[in-house]
Order: sequence, then structure tokens, then C-alpha cells
Amino acid sequence: MKNKNFNLFAFLFLFISIQIYCQDRIIGKNFASRSEVLGQNGMVATSHPLATQIGIDILKSGGNAVDAAIAANAALGLMEPTGNGIGGDLFAIVWYEKEKKLYGLNASGRSPKNLTYDYFKSKGYKSIPSYGPLPLSVPGCVDGWFMLNKKFGKKQMKEILKPTINYAENGFPVTEVVSYYMSIAAEKFRNYPNFSDTYMIDGDTPSKGDIFKNPDLANTLRIISEDGRDGFYKGYVAKTISKFVSDQGGFLNEEDLYSHESTWIKPVSTNYRGYDVWELPPNGQGIAALQILNIMEGFDIKKMGFGSAKYIHHFVESKKLAFADRAKYYADPDFNKIPTEYLISKNYASKRRLEINPNLPANSVNSGEIENGDTIYLTVADSEGNMVSLIQSNYRGMGSGMIPPGLGFMLQDRGELFSLDENHFNFYEPKKRPFHTIIPAFITKEGKPYISFGLMGGAMQPQGHAQIVINLIDFEMNLQEAGDAPRIRHSSDQQPTGGEMYDGGIVFLESGFDYETIRNLLSIGHKVSYDLGSYGGYQAIKIDNENKVYYGASESRKDGNASGY
Repeated sequence: MKNKNFNLFAFLFLFISIQIYCQDRIIGKNFASRSEVLGQNGMVATSHPLATQIGIDILKSGGNAVDAAIAANAALGLMEPTGNGIGGDLFAIVWYEKEKKLYGLNASGRSPKNLTYDYFKSKGYKSIPSYGPLPLSVPGCVDGWFMLNKKFGKKQMKEILKPTINYAENGFPVTEVVSYYMSIAAEKFRNYPNFSDTYMIDGDTPSKGDIFKNPDLANTLRIISEDGRDGFYKGYVAKTISKFVSDQGGFLNEEDLYSHESTWIKPVSTNYRGYDVWELPPNGQGIAALQILNIMEGFDIKKMGFGSAKYIHHFVESKKLAFADRAKYYADPDFNKIPTEYLISKNYASKRRLEINPNLPANSVNSGEIENGDTIYLTVADSEGNMVSLIQSNYRGMGSGMIPPGLGFMLQDRGELFSLDENHFNFYEPKKRPFHTIIPAFITKEGKPYISFGLMGGAMQPQGHAQIVINLIDFEMNLQEAGDAPRIRHSSDQQPTGGEMYDGGIVFLESGFDYETIRNLLSIGHKVSYDLGSYGGYQAIKIDNENKVYYGASESRKDGNASGY
């Protein structure tokens, strides 16, 4: 009997030891999904392996980082239509090695000129609908491609778009995460015009491994590759969009499309513990990440420890303060004087930091007083030292549900983010850019490029950006670990369309935080919950300037990968 018990004990000990060993990485953090990817000549990181490979092929055939980024973005519009496409908008930050300079591009579209606030008021709308023809704004993506290509590109758009045209005509296997989100989208859009013809196979969305084709999109991309920017914003494509939208009761027309133009803008930054973190100014929400970092810089985060209740509490409270300003001030700077420089100043952060109670969560947070208002992400680096941080989206996953016949893509619904409050910075007006959630990011050190990164996912994005920077700098994680680490997402009613936070919101914690942390957060008054799949999608490239080596990292929560050569 004694031998039997001993053998059982030995077996259990060995079994548990093996399980523990098998779950741990040999080096690095045990939550890391894999090692960083290394390469000397170039690196591409996207949320789809085939899009990553297309980017690598473009680099190997003589293209630069911008060419590869456009090619990968085009592929993602086909292969991951649940997050982006040519019916949406685009933002980018480009490190141009020749000039040792960062450029920012705002390729977001404007509201229809013939749709006014009076229309919404006369129909009794309190907010702009999420779907249908009314939340449409001009798709800025294609114009953004041509702006980037004209200023920095080496290849012709015909060659850049060719791989995606081939995949659209001949088909490709649908990946697991995309298949899941397409099935979710079908629940909303199944009965919308042209959805079934464009995105379904024999009456259902494709399952993992099914071969999906989109010949209509292939034709649209071929028109764009042959006729240039005007192939989308005038002629057959523009006329088809305009007629379809009108038939559906909307206002977006040919003139809105043709008059659209993207804007080169200056990225803005804050220095966080010796690293310059760069974002784009409003109408996007990028400066919220800078505001969070400025507030958090005043705390000894490293001493708090990653995953501790103290760290999570201070992060969430900093986020609340930044998002109160986001709800009030972030809007189209052509229609409002946005106090960007003051909002991202150290002086302002020091004042806001005093509002944080270290032992109690705030249930109500006001915007500061101003002195004097789903998505894909990808990044590419090339052998010349150029780096691109690019984000592109339709909003609400696939977009508005509006699919013009025979074109193969869905139009975005960014206009939903306008406010119908006449006193709001983000109040709806014709030919105005709505508040935007999608934001690319970049880090430099001592004037040199360091990391190109982004993390998609609605209001998660600035929270995610700040967490990535903190993971890298305060907690000294490597590029892959910084993205794989469990994330925090705080949710409240602080929306750019109006509304205030009155109950403190909810702290959503990804799996990986221990129960003691959760209990400690609950004990001081936080509402804590768990929500699957709302923590964003991360890609990143780091450059070792001394050894001239690129490091790549890709989101373990998505289907994609980083690849170098």
C-alpha cells in the first residue's frame, strides 16, 4: 500500500512538473507567444500571413517600405474585409530615412456636402445611425495610397496592386479569426443589398480553409491601377457609388468623392522617460495615448509591478482623465481650435495627475480647463531605413452595410461618430471630418527611429498604445512580449458624440491577471469584468541602429505574423 501511494505521488509530481515545464518558455516572459522575428534587409508585420508575404515580395523585388505597406493594405482589404477595405479611411506615419524625418498623413474622408444637421433634426434623430446610408463619409483610403506612393514610392501602383488582384480573381484560403468575424457580420448584413453576392458562398460566409474569391473587387482594383486615383473618385466607380447611395436614401455623391483630398500633417509627440512617442493630432484620438503617458510618467510604475492592482488602478484613472478630454475636444481642426499642444503638455499632465486618488476610483471625471477642443494595423521597414506605421479601417468591423453593386467592397460608417449636440466640438456639419478612432504610432530615441507600432480596436487603441510603451520602457519587455502581455481595457460613456461617465465605468481584464489583483481592485471600488476579443490587434517593428537589424512582432490574438529577410 505504501509503495502504491509513493508511486501515485511520484506520478502526480512528474505529471505536474511536465505540465509546468511545457507551459513555460525557455527564455523570456511565459505569456509570450513566440520570439521576436529578426531580419537585416526588411520587415513586414500584418494581421494576415499572405498580406505579410506580399509585402516581403514587394520589398525583395525592389520596392520600398511605402510600396510594401500599400500592397499589404490592399491585400488585407480583400483577405480581412471584417476590419478594412477601400471603402474606409487611412492614417499613416512615415519615417523617411533620406530626410531623417517623420511625416504624417490624414487620409480620412469628410461628410456629404448635401447632408445637413437640419435633416437629422427634422427626422427626429438624437444620434446618427450606425448602419445604412446616413453614417457614410467619403472613403479616404485610395487617395491616401496615391499620396503616399507619389511622395515616397518607387514602384507603380499597377505592380503594387497586382498581387491582390490575382488573389481576388483566383481565391485564397480564409483564416480562422476572419472566418469568425465574417459569420458575426452576416448576422447584421445578410439581408443588406449585395452582401450575399459579395461575401457569401452558397448562402453562408466562408469557413476556415474555404477558398474565397472577390472578382468584383479585382475589377475595381484593376480600374484603380490603370486609371490612378481618379479611377476611384470619378468615372464608373464614383457613379456606381453615388447612384447606389442615392437609391438607398443617402447623400454621398460624385462631387463629394471627386473633391476629396488627403492632408499631410505634422505628427505630435511627448517624451516618455527619454523616448519620444509620436501620434497624429485630431481629428484622431492619438493624443489620448500621449496624455495617458504624461500622467503615468509621474508614478513609479516599475516599482508597482506589471499586473499589480496598484498599477492597473493608476492606469485606469489616467485613462479616465484623458478620455474626458477626448470626449470634449477631439474633432476636425478645420472647424475648431483644438488645444492639442496644451493637452499633451507636461504642465497640464501634472495638474491632472493631482486629481487621481491612489486608493479610490473616480466615478465622475470632467474635462480639463484649457488655458489661452475594427480596423487593421500594419508596419513595414525596408533596407534603406524607411519605416511605415499604417492603420486603415471601415469602422464597426465591416462598415455601414452599404455595398455598391459590382464593386466588391463595403462603405465605411465613420459618420456615426459625429455628435448631434450643437455645442459639441464634434457636431455634425457638411464637408467635415468626423472624430476618428484609428491611430498609427511611432517611437524615436535621440532623433533616430526606434519602433513603428500600432494597436487597432476602437477606444482600446490609445489605451493599448500607452500599455505597449509602458511594457517596453517601464517593464522592460521585448517587442513580442509587450504585445502578448495581458491587457487592460476601461470602458465608460465618455464618447466623442457626448455623454459623461457617472459610475466609474468597467475595468475589463484579459485572462492572465491573478485573482488577488482582481480582488484588490474590487475592494477599492472598481467594477471588474471579462470580455472576450476586445483588446485590440498589435504589430510592431523595432530597429537596432547599431547593428542594422530589424525586430518584428505580431499580434497573437489575430491570424497574422511578422516576417523579415
